[in-house]
Amino acid sequence: MKVAKFGGSSVANAVQLQKVAEIIRSDANRKFVVVSAPGKRYSGDEKVTDILIQLGEAYKHGEEYTHYINKVMGRFKEIIEDLELSENILEDIRRTIEKVLEKDTSIELKLDSLKAVGEDSSAKILSGYLASLGENASYINPEEAGIIVSNEPGNAHILDESFSKIYSLREKDGIFVIPGFFGYTTEGELITFSRGGSDITGAIVAAGVQAELYENFTDVDSVYTVNPTLVDNPKEITTLTYREMRELSYAGFSVFHDEALIPAFEKGIPVCIKNTNNPHAPGTNIVAEKKESDKCVVGIASDTGFCSIYISKFLMNREVGFGRKLFQILEDEEVSFEHAPSGIDDMSIIIRESLLTPEKEKRVLDRMKNELKPEKIDIHRDLAMIMVVGEGLVSTIGIAQRATTAISSANVNIEMINQGSSEVSMMFGIESEGLQRGLQSLYTAFFE
Repeated sequence: MKVAKFGGSSVANAVQLQKVAEIIRSDANRKFVVVSAPGKRYSGDEKVTDILIQLGEAYKHGEEYTHYINKVMGRFKEIIEDLELSENILEDIRRTIEKVLEKDTSIELKLDSLKAVGEDSSAKILSGYLASLGENASYINPEEAGIIVSNEPGNAHILDESFSKIYSLREKDGIFVIPGFFGYTTEGELITFSRGGSDITGAIVAAGVQAELYENFTDVDSVYTVNPTLVDNPKEITTLTYREMRELSYAGFSVFHDEALIPAFEKGIPVCIKNTNNPHAPGTNIVAEKKESDKCVVGIASDTGFCSIYISKFLMNREVGFGRKLFQILEDEEVSFEHAPSGIDDMSIIIRESLLTPEKEKRVLDRMKNELKPEKIDIHRDLAMIMVVGEGLVSTIGIAQRATTAISSANVNIEMINQGSSEVSMMFGIESEGLQRGLQSLYTAFFE
């Protein structure tokens, strides 16, 4: 039994949905299908979810919003007509939107319900199309499927009680198409996961039905060793461990949100990333363990938009409670940190710049000066992080030397090194302007 999840590009139009149906029909084990909302059909196009968010924001601020409804309905009308499906599906989608707008509920719950229309409609259309081809296929709502979540609009978390309910779906016959991205609270309120939540739904369903494989169909043949937009023609990765994928996702790989696969990982279910447009390609397999290799580095990830707060104070290491007081300031200001490498008398706190507004930055720095009494405090902006990832990396001799040599040979200065906190990665902080040079040099050192 397999669970197959299809992303936004896979359900963007009728042609793509025909490919999806062919993939599902080619393997009787693909019994559970999870779908995203329609994505972009071409460069410059809009994702349906983005239009729904614009609709919600216009409604929230009392602005004209009917043209957003027309945009959404236009996208689905085109798909339904091209697939020669009943217009009843289109009317059902319109009624769903109208009911959400008319319902007497909080604006947060209303916005979540609007955002979910894209996935919900995709599932109804795909199940209808499969049925028109003679398949025993049906749409199943996440509440009926047993996807019970916490009451945190826009950031739902699955509840443990869900998995036994989802497992009971195994007893039913046919193909079940489930919309991704949202679940229901125990009180029956629709709540969405964080953005990219259809991947979360797919992993939850795979874990719940205890699938032999969770297939995640997207628009690339596999995961690549480095971002192909920054390095030309990078090599494909055939096999990754869960831990490697988590590290790569966290550090900027766009295939998955870094938390998306956790339900599948916890149940030990292997994941395969495949291409809807080239389904016979082997893809990238993500497994719990793999054989050791001489080339322990599997990928190099990167991300921009960081800053570093540097604090220096003589005998910092002997001051009991210094770290607690420092992180309490960040907690009070609701600022999460990414890394905190430290020495005897100094410490650097790596933070995403987007979390540090000018007002918040002033408050944080003022409190640190007044409460911690440092000799020096600086903030360094426009940093990029590069992460070298691979099982056994920390215990393999010479990896750090090869990495630092590659970065310096690209005439890039290393601002920060964090090695040892993870067994499968080492991280380098550099100026953003040197990111592409540093990545290219690292790729050459480890993969060419």
